[in-house]
Amino acid sequence: MTTVGYGDIVPNSNLTKLLACAFVFTGMALVGLILGKAADYLVEKQEFLLVKALRMHQNVGKREILKEVEVNKTRYKFLLAFFLLLIMIIAGTVFLIMVEKLEFVDAFYCICSTLTTLGYGDKSFLTEAGRIFAVFWILAGTISLAGTISLRAQVSRILNIKS
Repeated sequence: MTTVGYGDIVPNSNLTKLLACAFVFTGMALVGLILGKAADYLVEKQEFLLVKALRMHQNVGKREILKEVEVNKTRYKFLLAFFLLLIMIIAGTVFLIMVEKLEFVDAFYCICSTLTTLGYGDKSFLTEAGRIFAVFWILAGTISLAGTISLRAQVSRILNIKS
């Protein structure tokens, strides 16, 4: 759940590989949530004072409109990042099935452990074409995952401030 992955002990059945996929995403989400909440608490206090100072002479209705615009903008960015992440997961899984000749569960497991930087090392890109693909895919995929998690936290923060 913490993305360490020494590689000495690895899942060896389809069920344990799928559980590892679920655990690693859950672990990353929990760590992101906890760190996000702690940072939000500190930033929220500063934002409140800044917004109060900047908007003290403006109409309340305008502030609500600006908040709604911000919420929608962040939601659309999150949806775009999430869609890109899904494309990266599908593209990587299909590539591993077609080029590296992995079974579906092994390919999906490899994609999950790679995107989350877990990296057990038991399933990987072994062919020359696979390694070339991996150079670009890993960079784009991990950035996509990080962006999706970050934007999801922003949406939650904005919705909490709004309510």
